[in-house]
Amino acid sequence: MNAPFPSNGATGERRALTALVAAPRGFCAGVDRAIEIVERALERYGPPVYVRHEIVHNRFVVDGLKAKGAIFVEELDQVPDGVPVVFSAHGVPKSVPADAETRGLDYLDATCPLVSKVHRQAERQVEAGRHIVFVGHRGHPEVIGTFGQVPDGAMTLVETLDDVARLTIAEDTPLAFLTQTTLSVDDTAAIIAALKQRYPGIVGPKAEDICYATSNRQAAVKAIAPQCDLMLVIGAPNSSNSVRLVEVAERCGTPARLIGRASEIQPEWLEGVETVGITAGASAPEVLVREVVERLGTWRAVDERTHVAAEERMIFKLPRQLTE
Repeated sequence: MNAPFPSNGATGERRALTALVAAPRGFCAGVDRAIEIVERALERYGPPVYVRHEIVHNRFVVDGLKAKGAIFVEELDQVPDGVPVVFSAHGVPKSVPADAETRGLDYLDATCPLVSKVHRQAERQVEAGRHIVFVGHRGHPEVIGTFGQVPDGAMTLVETLDDVARLTIAEDTPLAFLTQTTLSVDDTAAIIAALKQRYPGIVGPKAEDICYATSNRQAAVKAIAPQCDLMLVIGAPNSSNSVRLVEVAERCGTPARLIGRASEIQPEWLEGVETVGITAGASAPEVLVREVVERLGTWRAVDERTHVAAEERMIFKLPRQLTE
């Protein structure tokens, strides 16, 4: 398609577009680990390797693993006997590995270690006799997995400040709160403050449950969004951390669009745009960021600049079955 934008007068040069690329962006250590687990399982056992739920919430990643021989299913009863199965990075209820063991299935747990940390915290709080108020998004796999670590009725889900106001838990009930790892930092802080105001004795984790990658990516967007006329967030609609990045940009007063691939970008989005911000959710690979910059370059001369808000060096170990 020809560029629909005016050139710079008689020179015929295309008007420049400044692209502020957020850093950190894209894959986090938990996603890197989960994808490597599936790839190494395919190398060790040969295809097919079954994966319960999308290993991470990104269609490009999932399709790439399918091409290598991974088969994605929603429930364990869709996995035939005698084949290995991987549990997704979001975590699973305790009943899932228990069912796998009952059937004699070889399984690999790709749960992000930071999600597993929340699971252990939930167990400890219940053992201490506390009821847990869990801050998260209803139906998200991470929430389902965390609720599945404790007995039924041991946790209550809240999503909003209104949910906190509607709680009917007696004030003298021993309470603790935990959170999903991929929430809005600002929204979660407000909900926790409301919980503490209503239940002064409520106990929280020593360190916040929102993971470093979620916090860092939101901070990076906050740093560049006020300078941008448009923010492009590469990620999936079912990716909690990606959707939060869109919300963060919009709260900075910057229009934002969630895209899965560069092909979704429409040239009219750039009308009147001098500076575009680019970031990617924790499940989106860097190749998709490069793809976006290249597509923008088909319409405008792109002046790409990276804004570094934090350095990330986190690495998580692989399961022992894949390293022995």
